[in-house]
Amino acid sequence: MKKQLIVVFTYQGEVVSFRNDNIVVTDSDGSLKLQTTCYRVFALFIIGHVTVTSVMISKAHKFGFPIYLMTTSFKTIDIIGHETQGNVRLRQKQYEVDGLPIGKHLIENKIDNQVLTLKAHRTNDWALVESISKMESIKKSVPSLNDVRSVMGAEGMAAKIYFSQQFDLSLWSGRRPRVKTDFINSTLDIGYTMLFNIVDAFLRMYGFDTYKGVLHTYFYMRKSLVCDLVEPFRPIIDRQVRKSINLGQCKSDAFNQIDGRYLLSIDHQKEYTAFLTQPFLKHREEMFLYFQSYYRSFDRDKDPSDYPVFKME
Repeated sequence: MKKQLIVVFTYQGEVVSFRNDNIVVTDSDGSLKLQTTCYRVFALFIIGHVTVTSVMISKAHKFGFPIYLMTTSFKTIDIIGHETQGNVRLRQKQYEVDGLPIGKHLIENKIDNQVLTLKAHRTNDWALVESISKMESIKKSVPSLNDVRSVMGAEGMAAKIYFSQQFDLSLWSGRRPRVKTDFINSTLDIGYTMLFNIVDAFLRMYGFDTYKGVLHTYFYMRKSLVCDLVEPFRPIIDRQVRKSINLGQCKSDAFNQIDGRYLLSIDHQKEYTAFLTQPFLKHREEMFLYFQSYYRSFDRDKDPSDYPVFKME
């Protein structure tokens, strides 16, 4: 509960340094913005160019936190720091296990959270009620599916219904990952990128091979296990984006349109990072306990029905 996510924008003149066992962030004028003990850092995100020093690397390893180096468009350049290595027994299990039952459990959990997200809308609109009913039917069909393609197909059908209702109050052309055809898709991409990195950090803590998934199949240089484990948590981003649209925090004029793509203006990156990190701070304890339980369940060969469930409030 004491852990912190720290985001530094070096292209705006912010500087990160270490003094003894403290991490220090100053602004372009040298004024102190943050000083906290390294024991409280869960992850450090550096947006923009930075000179990586041996001190920075040694602190990340000593205090067990990863450093994410990212471009101004939130693309991950590299990850430095904490990772449990040498968990051979765990990785042997990963390579031998039939991941489909675990994958179906994850998708059921995701659809449940999507339904709970829709139920939080303050309306009894017939279209919303019908959409929830359809999604619940799809979720009930998942246990009987016998292959990855069918499970992913069910997940896709549920997602299409879900997104049409989740952003019904806005100009919405549908979910299009990474295409950035509108400001909502672009904002979701940013939030999902942050979520991906957080999940990656949790899995690396236990020594998982993040490239060996249980549902997403092997694909060169794709962290398939991270793709799997983000699924139950995606609705926390969806809920935050809808809330931010309603509050006027998330809007189209914060984006530049370049070749038909909505790209977040540098001037608005801090405020978007601020509201998109709120779900992680709010759910950090539940997320930690979820991944701790996932590791123990996997290591002890538990039945997928006994694996952890992340439930939206």
